[in-house]
Amino acid sequence: MRYPSFYVLGGAMFMRLVLASACLLLSGNAAQAQQVHLDSNGASIQGSVIGDDVLYSIGGGRAVSMGSASNMQSIGVGLGWNSNLICGNMNLATTLQNQLNGVTNGFQTIMSSVIQSATSAVASLPALILQRADPGLYNLLTNGILQARLDFDRSKLTCRNIANRMADVAGGQVSWDQLAEGMTLKNVLGTGNGDAVSAVSQAESSHGNNGVPWVGGSNAGGSGQSAIKVVSDVTRAGYNLLNGRGVTDTSSIDSSTCGNRLTCQTWASPQAASDWATRVLGEREQQTCESCTKTQTTPGVGLTPVIQEEYETKLKALQDLVTGAKPTTTANLEAAGSDALPVTRGVVEALRDEQDQDLLGQRLASEVALSSVLEKALLLQRTMLTGAKEPNVAANDLAAKAVDQENTTLEQEISNLKTELELRRELAGDSAMTLIGRHNARADGSRGIFQGDAVPDRLDQIQKARSGTP
Repeated sequence: MRYPSFYVLGGAMFMRLVLASACLLLSGNAAQAQQVHLDSNGASIQGSVIGDDVLYSIGGGRAVSMGSASNMQSIGVGLGWNSNLICGNMNLATTLQNQLNGVTNGFQTIMSSVIQSATSAVASLPALILQRADPGLYNLLTNGILQARLDFDRSKLTCRNIANRMADVAGGQVSWDQLAEGMTLKNVLGTGNGDAVSAVSQAESSHGNNGVPWVGGSNAGGSGQSAIKVVSDVTRAGYNLLNGRGVTDTSSIDSSTCGNRLTCQTWASPQAASDWATRVLGEREQQTCESCTKTQTTPGVGLTPVIQEEYETKLKALQDLVTGAKPTTTANLEAAGSDALPVTRGVVEALRDEQDQDLLGQRLASEVALSSVLEKALLLQRTMLTGAKEPNVAANDLAAKAVDQENTTLEQEISNLKTELELRRELAGDSAMTLIGRHNARADGSRGIFQGDAVPDRLDQIQKARSGTP
């Protein structure tokens, strides 16, 4: 049975349409079934993804690397560093005795025979009688005492020079000890006592127990005094100065009296600000007293664990808004966003209609968390710079250098996050985006080509050939 050519052509076109419709239906079902999920291992995709370029155009799954960190423990210095180089412990009487008795090399070594023969005479006669009875022996002993005194002064000067070199090389603890001794000497001379020997002796015998002037004007680091905590004390002072309060104030600031000040909007109290600072940067405690642990340090966790914690909080708030568990009130929207990257009702509605909801929602939460933590980090930097202007801190070069070092560390943390974010975006936009772009270009190009028969009227020619056959 022969069929007209248009039936054959029409049937072929119909089959193509059926196949094309089936493909569209299958792709539509696959599109509805596809979903992108993010877990601790990264982005995982189930089904065929709608718009593969979405994942790579936004720079990957999360804005930056995140991870938790354990609580950091305080570490004290070892015995080798846990002592002061106190030159005041040198004793002149002991030096004279050892010089004359020959325990140390000195006068006795030179004139031992004379001293041994005159031991009984020296012990039994006062100095004046000895001078009259034996002027030569008296002069000899006087020269011995002068020689011992010179050796003592020279040794003490050497001790001072060694201490100064240690302060230049090691700095830190040694410099704090020298500062404490110098402040004691200043206070002794300030009492009106003009006795230079007595003043130096008191300063050396204090062994750093009087501490040094610190935030607020009171001494710290000495015996019975609070330790010098560079990060927390300077942060607390900066917080109070930015809020127009006394540097030693520890009370909280109520939200009704905070106004538009960022510091009290971010941290409700000086303690909250110092806790956040020490968690990120760590802490360095200095003490100058004789029986104290001179230096204690607590490492900081950096910004990455803080971003992870903030991310979990922001993601939960965002999920509650998208799922309708919480209404889109101003307070709930503020909880899901940050000052620099707010979340609006339009964003929530768009996420509800988005088929790649998990991917985009978690990416948004990570960017909001990153923005929120960076805001706090920059505010902490401003707070510490303000705290460094507190008079007792500004007058202390050791404290000023320590604050500068902590600010440099914070700047490095921020710079590392910025570098990582830029690298993720650049890397995600290279090979992956190129592959997807070429694939889409090929697909778009194939849609405009009509897949017709290469031989015109081939079916008509076949039909004619069959009809002419006997």
